Amino acid sequence: MSAQAWFWIGFIVFMIALLALDLFVLNRKSHIIKPREALLQTAMWVSLALIFCVGIYFIRGSGPAVEFLTAYLVEYSLSVDNLFVFLIIFSYFRVPPQHEHKVLFWGILGALIMRISFILAGVTLIQKIHWVIYIFGAFLVLIGIKMIFSQDEEIHPEKNPALRLFRRFIPVSKDYEDGKFLIKQAGKWFATPLLVVILVIETTDVVFAVDSIPAVLSITLNSFIAYTSNVFAILGLRSLFFALSGIMRMFHYLKYGISIILVFVGAKMLLSKIYPIPSWIALCVIVSILGISVIASIIKARREQNRGKDHPAEPQKS
Repeated sequence: MSAQAWFWIGFIVFMIALLALDLFVLNRKSHIIKPREALLQTAMWVSLALIFCVGIYFIRGSGPAVEFLTAYLVEYSLSVDNLFVFLIIFSYFRVPPQHEHKVLFWGILGALIMRISFILAGVTLIQKIHWVIYIFGAFLVLIGIKMIFSQDEEIHPEKNPALRLFRRFIPVSKDYEDGKFLIKQAGKWFATPLLVVILVIETTDVVFAVDSIPAVLSITLNSFIAYTSNVFAILGLRSLFFALSGIMRMFHYLKYGISIILVFVGAKMLLSKIYPIPSWIALCVIVSILGISVIASIIKARREQNRGKDHPAEPQKS
C-alpha cells in the first residue's frame, strides 16, 4: 500500500482509540461535566492537535503543517459559534445535564462520518471542475457578510424537518428513561427524547457543514489535512462546550470575528489564481482576527459588569 493509505489507516485507528478512551474510560458513567474537568479535557484535545501538527511538520514539512494548523483554527472557531445552537437545543428539549455529554458524543460521531464524505466530494469536485472554487469562495464571502449585518436570529428546534418526519412515524416517550435511546412499553417500541435530540444535533451539523467544508477547502485541497483538522476540531468541541457553556454569552464580538474570517477565506479562494495567499499569512490573519474579537469581547463584558456595579437596578415598588 502507498504511504498515503497508511496515513489514513493509522489516523482512523488513532481516532477510534481516542473515541474509545472518551466513551469507555473518561466518561464511562453519565455525569455532569464540571468546568475544571471540561477545561482539562479541552487542554488535552488542543494538545493532541498541536502534537499531530508537529508530527506533520517532521513527516511532510512546514507547508502541510501550517495548512493543518490554519484549517484547525478556522474549524475550531466555527465550532465555537455553533455551541450557541447546542445550548438552545439542550434548553428546548430540557436535556438533563448528566446526559448532555452522551448526546454530544453520538452527535459528533455522526458528524465525523458525514464530514469525510463531504470533504472528499468537495476536493474531487474542485480538482475536476476548478471553477467551482470561485462559487465556494463567493458563497463564503456572502455568508460572512450576512453574519456581520444580521441580527441574532431565533432558532426553533421544533421546526426541524427531520424531527417532524421522525415524529410522524415513530412514537416518542415523555421521559428520558435513564439515558436510553429506545424503550419498549406495552409491547410497543418508543424512541426517547434523547434519541430525538441526537437527530436534531445530526441534522443541524449538516447545516454547519455548508460553510465549514468550503472554509477548510479554502485553506487546503489535501483531503487528509482537511479531514484531520476537522476531526480534531470536532473532537474538542464537547469539552469546549462544557468549559464555555456558562460564559459563552460574554463573547459578543466573536460572531463578527468569525464573519470576517469567512469573508477572508472566501476572498482567498476567489484570488487563488490571481494572487495565491501563502498559508502562513492566512494563519497570521486568522489568529489576529480571533485574538482581537476575543479581547474586545472580554473588554466589553467587563465594562458592562462595571457599569452594572456603578448603577445597580433599583428595587421595584409594590
